[in-house]
Amino acid sequence: MESVLGVSGNQVFLYPANDLAVVVSEHNPAEALNQRSGVEYARIVADCFRRSTVLPFRFGTVFQDDESLRRSIRSNQRQFLDHIDKLRGKTEMHLKVFLDDCGSHAHAQQMPSDGLDQRYFSSLRENASRQRERQTRARAVSFQMHRLFMPLDEEVSCRLTEGGKMMLDIAHLIDRKYVDRYLSKFSTTSAQVREYQMQLSGPWPPYHFVHRLTCGVHHAPPPAAPVAAPLPAAVPVLHIPEAVLALA
Repeated sequence: MESVLGVSGNQVFLYPANDLAVVVSEHNPAEALNQRSGVEYARIVADCFRRSTVLPFRFGTVFQDDESLRRSIRSNQRQFLDHIDKLRGKTEMHLKVFLDDCGSHAHAQQMPSDGLDQRYFSSLRENASRQRERQTRARAVSFQMHRLFMPLDEEVSCRLTEGGKMMLDIAHLIDRKYVDRYLSKFSTTSAQVREYQMQLSGPWPPYHFVHRLTCGVHHAPPPAAPVAAPLPAAVPVLHIPEAVLALA
């Protein structure tokens, strides 16, 4: 890891802990973590991801000293190893699907301000009906994407964009060896469909699925400075085949 620099250009160390290797770098509490710190952190995780299976800590995780780091690894080692086994050889593909909103904002009605009346209840019914239509369409498209790409696992969310579109944000967990097949399927599908637009990025470290697996596992003290970067994790844990644990 000599060629890899950590957040703020600090040196990166491999911290051994039985069957794991934790990738760590020193952090000055006087230095606030910001958007640039998040980008640097993501770069480190991506570099480690090219070398091994990565289980990132949440971005901004700070340990006060070596002993607190050791305690955290010891108390969570079984969970870490189980999660690494689940994610070994896997990668994440990030798919965005943009749809026309079936319940356009142009038809939304304002709630009356002069008390409850018939218009108020009519507006409630219409809003509920539009929401059901959106959910039904989002589920249908999500199921279609699942049938097309056949991921091992997935995380799906849906929101309205400022441009009045519905956006499905889909994370697919797949085997690394099938990335080319996934990309080919995306190219074919995006060229054929007309009812929605698709965007794809990846392969990425499996951020969405790490967060799900490690929720409630990390017991590090809170960051010494505010975190501005909206990234899901922050200190990667690597599995080294020869039973070596390291932090960075």
